[in-house]
Amino acid sequence: MSPKRPEPRPGVLAIEAYVPGKSTAPGIAKVFKLSSNESPLGASPKAIEAYRSLATQLQDYPDGSASALRSAIGRAFGLDPDRIVCGAGSDELLNLLAHGYLGPGDEAIHTVHGFLVYKIATLAAGGTPIVVPETNYTADMDAVLKAVTPRTKLVFLANPNNPTGTYVPFDEIKRLHAALPPHVLLVLDAAYAEYVRRNDYEAGLELVATSDNVVMCRTFSKIHGLAALRLGWLYGPGHIVDALNRIRGPFNVNAPAIAAGIAAIEDAAHVERSVAHNTKWLAWLSEEVGKLGLQVTPSVANFLLIHFPQNAGCTAKEADAFLTARGLVLRRLEPYRLPNALRMTVGTEEANRLVVAALKDFMRKAA
Repeated sequence: MSPKRPEPRPGVLAIEAYVPGKSTAPGIAKVFKLSSNESPLGASPKAIEAYRSLATQLQDYPDGSASALRSAIGRAFGLDPDRIVCGAGSDELLNLLAHGYLGPGDEAIHTVHGFLVYKIATLAAGGTPIVVPETNYTADMDAVLKAVTPRTKLVFLANPNNPTGTYVPFDEIKRLHAALPPHVLLVLDAAYAEYVRRNDYEAGLELVATSDNVVMCRTFSKIHGLAALRLGWLYGPGHIVDALNRIRGPFNVNAPAIAAGIAAIEDAAHVERSVAHNTKWLAWLSEEVGKLGLQVTPSVANFLLIHFPQNAGCTAKEADAFLTARGLVLRRLEPYRLPNALRMTVGTEEANRLVVAALKDFMRKAA
């Protein structure tokens, strides 16, 4: 019997749609949204000015190849613009990679607490997601390699990882790559790379430049504060860039985003201010929250993972309700298999101090 209505192909309805962090606290006049890893300093004033300058040209299609933006990225990082692809956020690029390199029967590996989009993109392309364990909330290269089979086509690796904030040293990344079969594509998702201040970290530019099976994704949503514009970029081998350009939409990046992106990446002073703010307050938050008796996973990104006890009155769910009632919105992590933790974005000084004070009250009440 034929279906009575159009039906999606097998596997689509098995996808659990991505649910972003909440942004409201009902009944609260002033809300501090610390659930989405947005920049507390906002966008560069130069990027805002560039965005506004396009207001009288909205009738025109954007440059379909985002050539000026790719050139600006190339200048900033010393890269060949022809090996760069821009997208509507790095999410689009991750999905393009899955659609370009996965099909039914193919497998894509990601770690147990990896970014939710990896699983969604894999299933949407008809592939099979393979989830591997982590060690101390950090991606384990041996676990990844153990999961590789002849069906493996992609390995998604967020470095630093969201939502744990942990990272893998570059030597370990190189060890992983050296052991992967040449037909497996290693996807390094470096959305938070600008925040990392560790000598043994590298976002992946060097490995991409010298390999045929590595790509690196970056975003303008975090350090550059352009999350509303949905803008990301990918650096990869020429043959992969060619494949992605064949399947991406012809005008997938809008003109105001291109203009703002160019201004943002050229405003190095704003980036440095954002990094300095994050470095100061990430350390402060980690120390102050730790003093309350709560475990904090060491983070190199712009957020921290706070673990709560499982005993009644002191759970993550109860802490979330307590904080939300005070207008402090953090991220629940059940979809990431972390039901006993909350993720907090580093916010403004006011927001950071309010969260610590509220957590202190919560722990005192729960005692």
